Amino acid sequence: MEFDVYTLQNGIRVIHKSSNSPVAHCSITINAGTRDELKNEYGIAHFIEHVIFKGTKKRKAYHIMSRLEDVGGELNAYTTKEETVIHATFLNDDFDRAVELIADITFRSTFPEKEIKKEKEIVLDEINSYKDNPSELIFDDFEELIYDGHPFGLNILGLKKDIKRFTRTDIQKFIDRNYNTDQIVFCSIGNISFNRVQKLAERHLGWVTPNKRKIQRARFENYIPQTKTVKKSTFQSHCIIGNIAYDLQNPKRIGMHLLNNILGGPGLNSRLNLALREKHGYAYNVESMYNPYSDTGLFCIYFGTDKDNLEKSISLVNKELNRIMTQRLGVLQLYKAKRQLMGQLAIASDSNENLMLSVAKSYMVYNTADNLEIIYSQIEALSSSDLMEIANEVLHPNKLSTLIYR
Repeated sequence: MEFDVYTLQNGIRVIHKSSNSPVAHCSITINAGTRDELKNEYGIAHFIEHVIFKGTKKRKAYHIMSRLEDVGGELNAYTTKEETVIHATFLNDDFDRAVELIADITFRSTFPEKEIKKEKEIVLDEINSYKDNPSELIFDDFEELIYDGHPFGLNILGLKKDIKRFTRTDIQKFIDRNYNTDQIVFCSIGNISFNRVQKLAERHLGWVTPNKRKIQRARFENYIPQTKTVKKSTFQSHCIIGNIAYDLQNPKRIGMHLLNNILGGPGLNSRLNLALREKHGYAYNVESMYNPYSDTGLFCIYFGTDKDNLEKSISLVNKELNRIMTQRLGVLQLYKAKRQLMGQLAIASDSNENLMLSVAKSYMVYNTADNLEIIYSQIEALSSSDLMEIANEVLHPNKLSTLIYR
């Protein structure tokens, strides 16, 4: 997994990997998300992701939508707690077209007032739709519970009262403050030489005025475990149990990923799926997630179940957590768990789009990207004692918070 790297004079990093596929991908990743919003800005990072496609100095919204779609390509974007990403998929012959387009969108959007007004209604409707889905809403409510009073606890969609009063000036202030050139990565994969990618980057991104980050993000501290029950008019009860976990700089994050995979990862043979679904039939969906951020992290277990089975399901979850804290994995169990995670990573990296997005984030955080062999060696180095230590640090019952929709 060899990537070529180049840094423009303004600080924007350019990352490229050659590919023999006729399909190419490129993205601009900006180290700015929900956690960077100030009071009265809640939801603006996500709102910008919507209105950034609605007009530039030389294009109207329709021309932006059509520019790649006319040649069979795709243009998209997403926002997280810490990043905003604009990405495109297209045929190799349209590489120049794609790079020029996403650069135009990112740095020359004009945010027409008419489009801002229209998009507010769309985002407000998105919030209403989200609230109708308790299995998704509970994750944001849980982060609000965990990160009480910190920007990490904000819902990415934002607050209706703030969204209704966003103006073009508010949008531009957020961009000027957070779209720092030393915090931007352009990443691409395609059947094109790196020399040509450099020239395209210089032409379409090199003109951007240097704007290095000066502000420091506020760290989250003083986590207090909490338990909260919310009355909901739903057929099922929904439950999340979790704790803060290791950040992206912590070497224990690799072990945490493996532990998460064993407990409730995507495999049907995860311990929680076997206990709650396969053995007892209590839950259609049970899963665990580990999301590391730049200076904190979050681990949580989610399941939905019949209201009559809620307490029994929680008891089974606690039983599995206690088992992984007190019983070392056997040699064969550990071997299988490692092989499973390594296989999942290999399959994920086989998608050039997924690979591009993950590498862009890796360069954003570490200014490098490990190849699979290095990641495999880190996984192989983990012992049963390592996993037990991590389990006791993160999964101890005294450290867990619980949110229930009953």
